[in-house]
Amino acid sequence: MFDYTLMHWITFFSAVVFLELSPGADMAFMLGQTVRNGRLAGFAALFGSLAATYFHVAMAAIGLSAVVATSALTFTLIKWAGVVYLVWLGYNAIFSSDRSETTTEAKPPKTSSVFLQGALISALNPKVAIFFLAFLPQFVVEGAGPISLQLLLHGTLLVVVGLILQTPLILMGSRITSMLRSNQSIGRWFDRCLGALYVSLGIRLAISKMD
Repeated sequence: MFDYTLMHWITFFSAVVFLELSPGADMAFMLGQTVRNGRLAGFAALFGSLAATYFHVAMAAIGLSAVVATSALTFTLIKWAGVVYLVWLGYNAIFSSDRSETTTEAKPPKTSSVFLQGALISALNPKVAIFFLAFLPQFVVEGAGPISLQLLLHGTLLVVVGLILQTPLILMGSRITSMLRSNQSIGRWFDRCLGALYVSLGIRLAISKMD
């Protein structure tokens, strides 16, 4: 079981590295939380995203992602839920600094809240579900084991690689935190730029199609 060639693993891990380092809403949220709220918030966002990734992997392994890929109604409902959520995050990021100026110093969000937000950003993107349904089966090898287990194996390794590659990004991003905390003007513009990014990602998701 799980008898693969060296070329198989080279191809798989090369594809995963490019996948994990490509920018997206989940990475933007992770880095935004790291810079604004510190290393702990960054890791909470990362683990939330990875949990949602594994959810998509599991759905692909048992075939439920095929429902999203073939049902226009299901795709549309999940897509617009994701659009609303991203725009809501963007709105809060853009106007959070203005609200904080009239109140006492804002407390960093709870890690459980950041974890949930990170998970929802990925979970509410039907394009991610369809991607994994198309990506993982490419590495299924006939005779190497049950298809569902092969999908879970490669999906698990994808999550592990994501954790390894994105951890240094959090550690580097956390160094910027002290600079932002000491300069409210920089922090305010960072929030606005991050909010604009969330909104743009929401718009991009809104105009996306199933194919």
